[in-house]
Amino acid sequence: MEKEETKNHPQLTVTKRFNVPAENVFDAWLDPEIISQWMFGPELRDEEIIKLETDPREGGPFSFVVRRGDDVLNHLGKYLEIDRPHRLVFTWGVESESAEESEVTIDIESTETSCQLTLVHELDPKWEEYACRTKEGWSTMLEKLKEIV
Repeated sequence: MEKEETKNHPQLTVTKRFNVPAENVFDAWLDPEIISQWMFGPELRDEEIIKLETDPREGGPFSFVVRRGDDVLNHLGKYLEIDRPHRLVFTWGVESESAEESEVTIDIESTETSCQLTLVHELDPKWEEYACRTKEGWSTMLEKLKEIV
């Protein structure tokens, strides 16, 4: 796995090309109905979606609550930058694991017939041992996103 260090925070990068306009890919990050088809739910892994909520504005929060076995996980964060359809930056954390949040940056470059998404996830150093697993998770989710857009 490629990993870069910035400010002593491990970073992981995932890149994916999509054969649709950048707007389609960008909007899929903000719409709970679309999020339920690629980021969470039984189509992706053995889990039940309890609630997906977004407030897609800079400073707006999101909360993605799922049940995996006996565990209820609340993935939460705040949108830091929204520049449709080119850039999305948000914090990312899991309520049940820690109050510490990481930061995810999505950059989307358009071509005439497609776009390329680059995701950079800057982890809290205490989660460094999960970097490979986190990268695999994002890769799986982006592959699923490619199928639905």
